[in-house]
Amino acid sequence: MRFRPHRVSSVLRVAARRALLGLLTLQVTVIAVLSGIDSWRKRHRSQSAGFPRSAPEPVDVGHDEITLYAYGEDLYADMLDAIRTARHQVLFESFIWKGDEVGTAFKDELIAAAARGVEVYVIFDDFANLVVSERFKRFPPSLQVLRYPMYAAGWRFFDLRRYGRDHRKILVVDDRFGFVGGYNIGSAYATQWRDSHVRIAGPSVWGLRNAFVDFWNLHRESEQPWLPDEGALHWDPHIRVHRNVPRQVVFPIRGMYLEAIDRATHHVYLTHAYFIPDSAILRALLAAARRGVDVRLLMPTTSNHVVADWLSRGFYGTLLRGGVRIFLYRAMVHAKTATVDRQWSTIGTANVDRLSLSGNYEINLEVYDDKLAARMEQVFSTDCGNATELTAQAWDARPFVAKFSETVLAPLRPLL
Repeated sequence: MRFRPHRVSSVLRVAARRALLGLLTLQVTVIAVLSGIDSWRKRHRSQSAGFPRSAPEPVDVGHDEITLYAYGEDLYADMLDAIRTARHQVLFESFIWKGDEVGTAFKDELIAAAARGVEVYVIFDDFANLVVSERFKRFPPSLQVLRYPMYAAGWRFFDLRRYGRDHRKILVVDDRFGFVGGYNIGSAYATQWRDSHVRIAGPSVWGLRNAFVDFWNLHRESEQPWLPDEGALHWDPHIRVHRNVPRQVVFPIRGMYLEAIDRATHHVYLTHAYFIPDSAILRALLAAARRGVDVRLLMPTTSNHVVADWLSRGFYGTLLRGGVRIFLYRAMVHAKTATVDRQWSTIGTANVDRLSLSGNYEINLEVYDDKLAARMEQVFSTDCGNATELTAQAWDARPFVAKFSETVLAPLRPLL
């Protein structure tokens, strides 16, 4: 029988397609089972898991005052008060904006501000608010509203720059106050989720205003007004605002993290809801641990995204063996923060995963200040007191089913 290379090649292609289809089928099955189990658990457990409450405290940084919030009720009270006292302009942007009691309070104050002559500009992500009623998402014409569309690529469906979600959370009032961080708007976030946000009072508010203005002008409808793009009158070297802008292929937040981790000589404290690092960030953390840096990672034991949890768990073994300490929070922690060597801090909207660091519109505040870093480390210490440290021994003893699920889902990491 004569050897036929093309026939062998055809057999291999068929085998490869079947193997790929089999893997995809297995992944879908595992995701369905894990999602079902997670849904059942959520229905049968209390939604009011308590956690220690850290009060907001202002810190002077250069010419600005920065207040760190770690409890939603405290943050929402100050945000609503800022809107209530607005005299000239309010810029409001949120990824998720629930139509519940808290969400309605924000909507009412924005409408009231517009009614008294304040310019009010609103941005929210339409995809993130699919479950919110259309009635809630209707506003009077006195407000300028940009619904960032579910599909923004138009006929450019091959242009990956147009698929990022607007994951940012910004409030700027009269250029006097600027708020940014991980908090979406909703009643559950007020008391049931641990998150982090900051308020800036001072000239550095310009960075948040400029981020909002650039996004608005890039995505506004033709009939909507153009916001003036004003230069900064004051530069503070202690405070920088970093923005990921997919449309322009600009992703500085990842570089910010890598630079800070590489500089670390004493400690790196990270708090993240979803932690799926790329190879460069993983190597940086392991290299820091090897040179004696105390690297600690705080995450929820179980987040609101079960697939993200399982993808994240696939890194636990490598991290633990590399000397990184992992703390699992006993409630939902949604913060995206880090401190290094009690000198450097970041607070913002970006998770350490592909979607945030190279996919979505994100915004992070970077601060070089020992007082703010010390305050953030106090909050981190309080959070670790409400967490369980995961040991390598305990992790290695996890059930075979868990190890199998992590292995099956591992190829999905680059997607999230």
